Amino acid sequence: MKRCYLALSCLLLSSPLLGQGFDGKQEREIEAFIAQMVSEHRFAQTKLEQLFSRVKHQPSIIEAINRPAEAKPWYRYRPIFLTERRIHGGLKFWQEHADTLARAEKEYGVPAHIIVAIIGVETFYGRNQGSYRVIDALSTLGFDYPPRGQFFRGQLEEFLLMAQEEKRDPMEFLGSYAGAMGMPQFIPSSFRSYAVDFDADGHRDLWENHADIIGSVANYFARHHWRNGEPVAERLTQHKGVPQVLLDKGLKPSLSLEELKRAEIAPLTPLKEDETAALLALDSDEGKEEYWLTRHNFYVITRYNRSPLYAMAVYQLAEAIRTSRTASRQPDDDTSG
Repeated sequence: MKRCYLALSCLLLSSPLLGQGFDGKQEREIEAFIAQMVSEHRFAQTKLEQLFSRVKHQPSIIEAINRPAEAKPWYRYRPIFLTERRIHGGLKFWQEHADTLARAEKEYGVPAHIIVAIIGVETFYGRNQGSYRVIDALSTLGFDYPPRGQFFRGQLEEFLLMAQEEKRDPMEFLGSYAGAMGMPQFIPSSFRSYAVDFDADGHRDLWENHADIIGSVANYFARHHWRNGEPVAERLTQHKGVPQVLLDKGLKPSLSLEELKRAEIAPLTPLKEDETAALLALDSDEGKEEYWLTRHNFYVITRYNRSPLYAMAVYQLAEAIRTSRTASRQPDDDTSG
């Protein structure tokens, strides 16, 4: 009997446990996921089982995703990103990488201050890139967060394909609680679709390679149809009230010049005859709402993160950094970038 018990113990110890901290139902879902990866992408089952035996369920990730910063009102969200330190950090980042930013702007048509602001909002120019193993984050959310489990399982699939393409160990990648990676916080599907090897060294590195980071952000915006030279947003200060029915039309520009005229809304930068806009209300600290007219390029920023608060923070930080750079430059400075 003792010999049989020892044999059974050895068998159990030699069998891969699919994830540490996952319950039985979640382990079965991981088994099904592995089978899918083997069937659809020809991954080796044994290697995936060995990989997932090292994956850890992270309860703190579930806690974090249930309290996103975007749930704050605008007057509390804005001060997180519109700070002197973040503006100064953006100015410094621009000065240090001016040539690369100028090349990205020329090749992709995306302004340097927008690229810098994205990196500033996402990770404070690389200081806060996240400390979770990406595979832990995506597995925790994919198998223990029903509201968006399907999405995160899709990202886990993209992540394993990405690691294979980049010829790196999946356990090496660190990122946010939601599995976003590097200075620009690309999720795996975005990495595979939009990350570029901007310095042509044979690798796409969004953690430390500033050329790849800058080029990839620029490529993302270009692929989402950024229109260089066009306005982003303007605050409405002269109006007789903004009809709720126009606010309810959402972030995608759909309001014509005629509709705005009927509502007695006159943009400082006039719309072209065939151009559309959107209207946005934000909670101000006076207990009132401030109203913004947003254009196509504002909508493009929301393709990076769908929160209008995020897009407005990027826009305002970008403008603050550009103003600071203009003020700091001497008349005989090189004007490129």
